[in-house]
Amino acid sequence: MKHEQNGRAKCGCETKMRGKKAIAVDPEIRRSNLKRLRRIEGQVRGLQKMVEADRYCADILVQISSVQEALRGVGRNLMKNHLRHCATDAIRKGGARQAEETYDELLDLIYRYSR
Repeated sequence: MKHEQNGRAKCGCETKMRGKKAIAVDPEIRRSNLKRLRRIEGQVRGLQKMVEADRYCADILVQISSVQEALRGVGRNLMKNHLRHCATDAIRKGGARQAEETYDELLDLIYRYSR
């Protein structure tokens, strides 16, 4: 599997980590994430309407839980892609210092994501 295209990792993280900016995200991953986020946006608008309409609190809480799970799904997708491409490449090809920095970044991401 080829991990780089034109000097960029397949996931969109620039291999030289210039500003750590995603530049050329794989089109399928990008489409999938955008589709999910648009659906989540609609769910949040629905939540606003529920609150405005003084809907039953338990119903609103169930919908909030649904939105949170949908966001976790996007996060899992991004994390998997980051691990598969960016982190793996940095650890394999970046030398000891880059590997150590990548491990620290991953631990921080996992800690933040698991809260």
